[in-house]
Order: sequence, then C-alpha cells, then structure tokens
Amino acid sequence: MARLILVSNRLPVTVSVEGGSVRVQRSMGGLATGLAGPHERTGGVWIGWPGSFDRATPDERAAIDRGLREQRLLPVELSKEELAGFYEGFSNGVLWPLFHYMLGHIGHGSNGWGAYEAVNRRYAEVAAAAWRPGDRIWVHDYQLMLVPGFLRELLPDARIGFFLHIPFPSSAVFRGLPHAAEILRGLLGADLIGFHTASYLRHFAGAALRLLGVSAEVDRLPWSGREVHLGDFPMGVDARRFEQLARSDDVIAHARELRVRNDEQLLLGIDRLDYTKGLSRRFLAFERMLELHPELREHVRLIQVAVPSRGGVGAYQDLRVRTDALVGRINGAYGTPNWTPVSYLQRSFDAAGVTALCCAADVALVTPVRDGMNLVAKEFVAARADENGVLVLSELAGAAQELGDALIVNPYDVEQTAEVYHQALRMPRDERRRRMRAMRERVFTHDVHHWAESFLARLEAAAPDVAVEDAPFDPARIERRARARIAEAGELVLLLDYDGTLREFELEPERAVPDAELLDLLARLSRRPRTSVHLVSGRTRTDLERWFGELGAGLHAEHGLWSRFPGETWGRARFAVPRHFERIARLLQQYAERVRGAFLERKDVTLAFHWRGATLEFGTRQVNELRQHLSEVCAGLGVQLLPGDRLLEVRPVGLSKALAADRIAKRAPEDAFFVALGDDRTDEDVFAALPERALGVRVGKGPTRATLRLNDVQEARSFLRRLLNLDPGDSGASGAP
Repeated sequence: MARLILVSNRLPVTVSVEGGSVRVQRSMGGLATGLAGPHERTGGVWIGWPGSFDRATPDERAAIDRGLREQRLLPVELSKEELAGFYEGFSNGVLWPLFHYMLGHIGHGSNGWGAYEAVNRRYAEVAAAAWRPGDRIWVHDYQLMLVPGFLRELLPDARIGFFLHIPFPSSAVFRGLPHAAEILRGLLGADLIGFHTASYLRHFAGAALRLLGVSAEVDRLPWSGREVHLGDFPMGVDARRFEQLARSDDVIAHARELRVRNDEQLLLGIDRLDYTKGLSRRFLAFERMLELHPELREHVRLIQVAVPSRGGVGAYQDLRVRTDALVGRINGAYGTPNWTPVSYLQRSFDAAGVTALCCAADVALVTPVRDGMNLVAKEFVAARADENGVLVLSELAGAAQELGDALIVNPYDVEQTAEVYHQALRMPRDERRRRMRAMRERVFTHDVHHWAESFLARLEAAAPDVAVEDAPFDPARIERRARARIAEAGELVLLLDYDGTLREFELEPERAVPDAELLDLLARLSRRPRTSVHLVSGRTRTDLERWFGELGAGLHAEHGLWSRFPGETWGRARFAVPRHFERIARLLQQYAERVRGAFLERKDVTLAFHWRGATLEFGTRQVNELRQHLSEVCAGLGVQLLPGDRLLEVRPVGLSKALAADRIAKRAPEDAFFVALGDDRTDEDVFAALPERALGVRVGKGPTRATLRLNDVQEARSFLRRLLNLDPGDSGASGAP
C-alpha cells in the first residue's frame, strides 16, 4: 500500500516535560482526528514543527525524539529567528490578515518573506528525503504554500496534494499580496489543490488567470505540461465522537451545572481570540438586543469562550484590551447584583468541556467576519443529540455554504444580527427540531473522515493524462508505424484542423485563405483510395464551403455545430443561442474597442475575441482581465470560455469538435484507422474522442493527449504528403503508433 506523507506547520502532538518525565500526546484537533486514520492505515509519516524545547536536557530531548519516532512523526526544527520571520512575520503578519480581507492588520516593515521561503524549502527537503516511489504527499495550509513547488522540483514524479484551511481571497485582494505570483507557482506544484468552498476555488482560478494568464476549465488548469486539479472539500468534524460525549453522564451533569437558573436562556460563543471572529460585533449585537428587548434582561446570558491566541503579536494584544473593555461596558451598564449579562472566559476547553457548553446552550453564535469554514458550528450541531438548539451563523463563514438551516446573518449589520438573536431565542420547538435535524444529517454524512477520504480519492484519481510535451519529430518513425496500421485498415480517416495546423495564422482571419499548394494536397488526399478527409474547424460553414466545397471532403464548422458529409447538405447540432448572447457580445466588443488590434467575430452560437494584432504585453493583460470578467458574467449561463492562440471563444457548454469526431467515427468502417491533426485546446477534444485505432498528432507546443508532435504547419503538410505517398499494399514495419 502506498504510504501517505503528511506535511503541516505543526505536528499533531502536545509534548510536555515535567520533572524529567516526557509525554508525547496526540492532539484532538480536527486535522489530527481526520488524518489519524490514513496516517495509521498506510504506515505513513507526518512532518511538522514539534514545538520549542530550548530548556530540555539532552536526555529529555532524546526521549522526545524517541516518542516522535514511535508515532512516525518527523520534526522540522526552527530557530526563534525563523519562527519570528516565517510564522509571526509572513504567515500571520501578512498571509492571515490578507486572506481574511483584514488589510489594515498587515504589518509594516520587513514581512519575513525570506524566512518563509527558506522554511518552506526545508519542509520540502524533509518530505523529499522521506518519500519513496509510490508514496502520496499531502501538504496543509497557508504556512506552507511554497512546499508543493519545491517538492515538484525535488520529486518530479511524486503525487502531491495541497489543502488550504483558510479562505482564498478574491483575485483583486490577492494581487495586493507581496510575492503573489510566487505563492501561486508554489501551489501549482501540486497535482490537486483543495479548498473548503467552491467560491474559494473560483477565487484561486481568477488569481491564476490574472497573475499567470492560466485559465482553469471547471476543475483543473494546465501548468508546466501538467494538469493541476482543483476541488472543494468542505471539512467536517468527528461528529460521532461529539454525539457520544453529549450522551455521557459527565457531560450531561456538566451541562446541567452551566444552566444556573431555569428561567435563563443561554447564548454561546466559542472562538479563538482573533480579529477575524467578530467578537466585538457579536457583543454589540447582544447589547443592542438588550436595548431593544428589555424584557430579556436578567433572563438571557451570553457565555463567550475566547481561547488566547498569538499573544506575542501586537494586533492580538490590542484586540484583547478592546474586547475586555467592551465586555466590561456591557456588564457595567446592564448587570445587576443577581445577573451578569456576559460570562467571558479567556481559556481553552477540552472536547468534553466544549460539548457540555454546546449541550447547555439554547443558541450558538458563530458570527465571524471571515472564516474559511468554522468547525465550531458543526461541533454544536453534532453535540445536539436532542435535536434542539438554534445555530446563528455568519454568511461570511464557509460553513454557511452547507448549513442552510441555520439562521444566517451578516455580522457587519449589528441591528439585523440583534433581531436574529431575538428570533433564535423565541423560535418554536418544532422549528428548532426541524432545522437541527436537517443540519445534523449533513454534519454526520460529511464528517471529517469523509473529508479526508474524499480528498485522497481525488488525489489518487488525479493521475495526469500523460502528455507528450517534448516528443521529438521523427518522420521516419511516424511513417514506419503509420504505414503498417494504414495498410491493415479498411479505410484511412483524416480529421484535420485548419488554422494553425494546415495554414499559418494571419492578423486578420479572413486573410488566412488556403494557398494553391494546400488545396492541391487536400484534393489529392481526397482522391486517395480508401481515404476520407474531414476538415474539423472553428471556422464558419460559409468559410469552409467557399474554400473547400468542391474538394469532396467532409466539412465540420464552428467546432461541430455544423457538418456536411460528401454528397449531402449541411446539418446542425441541437445547440441554441446561449442566454444573454447579446450581453456577452457587448462586453466583448467593449474590450475589442479598448485593445488596439483586437476585434469580435460573431458566429451562429459562438463569439470569438481575436487579439492577434494587439501588442503582447498589453493584450495579455487585457485578455486576462476579460477572462476573469467573463467567468463571473457567464456563471450559470450554460457557456464556457475557450482560450486559443491570441483568441478567446465563448461557446455553449457541450459544443466541441468531439461531436464531429463522433459523427465521423459512426460512419466509418469498423476497421478504419483514424489520423487527427490539430494545434490547440479545441483539438484536444478530438484526440480524446478518437477510437482505439487512431493516431493523434499535435502541431506546435502545449500539453496534449496526442501521441506524436509536429513543430509547425510546414511539418504538418509534409507529414500528410508522406501519407499520400504510402502504398496501401506495402505493409512496411509493424508496430502501434
């Protein structure tokens, strides 16, 4: 069985040294729980920082190392200076606030990029040293976003996954990140990049498009001759464990103790003390509820757990002071000798303590101003075995994409949030149960184990469609292998692209008319015994009919929308004009007017934005902007964007040259041999649709499914001339292409 090598910022253990006794104890966090199974099952290795042990004696340090080895944990040692630059400086001083849209919290001065880069390289080197052929590597979170790229350099053939546990910001925000392009290149070293939500995936794709000019197609994008897969995998919790704890006698007793008075309802918040959690706005909304509904005073209490976090960072020290002051103000203004409105607990709780709090509460408040997922929301739902309780959830938390039966709020709208708190406290019992039952079904079917297994299954399936990126052009080899297969075949079927394959591109497409040499070549191929020729192009049927109508060849226009077989009339596939076609056309025209040398070509159901006449630098920048704009405008309209060579097409989903290839294959004899030539992404659809007895030939550079590669149009024509001269009766050398 292939081992799993896990790489995270910290190891999933707590190391304690007391009186010479060393304990290496497994953590109970979500990541540690979800990955414990795959780690054990595969006999894998976990790599990360174990913590600082500066005061440990040599004997104690040796004991720590033994404890880590016994659990197959490999430590990455970091100095205080490296921690200051890598962790506090760039990871938490730059990446964390920017990815959470908290730009005002980004630190000034040296941001620690050099330390971040050096530490990421060290993690990659430790992982590469541990790797054995067949192992899978799974890297985690924002602290290690350069690791996949470094690993790809060290282990070109390794299978590498990466998961981001925080939001990925919009491309407009991400572009403000120092070294943004380097971060993207590091991530693209992975075979699979996972996010909590589809919106984070789209943001990443938009950033790759704007900064690197790489266009994603639904769930993958091409990079360095590979396909990088993208996926959204909402992380869950160990739901059954929380349910079991909720049914235990100790937790039930603890929850009963927390409810001091029978006439008091409890609101609950459990968060790290972090500026992304929206604690001040939560307190303000609670205060506003007490103002608007005085009848609730002395009958409702907010228990807020704030786990201390990053106490050495100035922004967190300021947050703590402000939060303490706000809690003091509310308790001073509304508290009585018998009632304290806010119970503010600055400490951490174990799983049993968290479960008891969840079971005691009437309402859970999960109202961050930005959060990648927020597992507290799911822990609350999992703990409510009684199917009771109400969840108030911020629309800015990733969990809101799944838990639609929560009461969803905008935490920035304090007035509305206060009213939702009141609504939650007054919700009828039947509605509470209905909502909670629906959320529990989701939380239990998509728990943390489902998350881990789903990601690993997708990583396993993300084997690259091995493309011949740099296959040398060898005319003798092509001729020798093709000769045998063609001689055996009942018919040779040629599927030929036009622009970029048989004819060089022109600045203006109407000038790329076929020359006499090409027309003669195609005519001779069409007359060749046991040979059928088909031109499969993005061109309009008018162009193909005008240029090749007399050849006796099959003509297939607009990527398979129209087909005309020899001796027949044109037939059309059932594709309607896309919704908002004119709206999309107007947008393309606006960009065409903005980019000198660009123009819009309208076809029956497709639109083509040509920019071959534009300057490369300015044109690339504008087209990347256009692609990002179109990806947002066209969402849900049933169209797809298809980039080409200085070309961007908008076409209906499902319309591709594969349709023409399928029609041609259905009419060919069973023993036919197919040869397809093409130069861009549209022709990859043809290569993918070819029958088993076929040879795909890519003309030019770029990743491809084709078996062989030709360098340019002239080599493509030479190859076809050699096919023309093959003697069908001469079997030549054998071998499959």
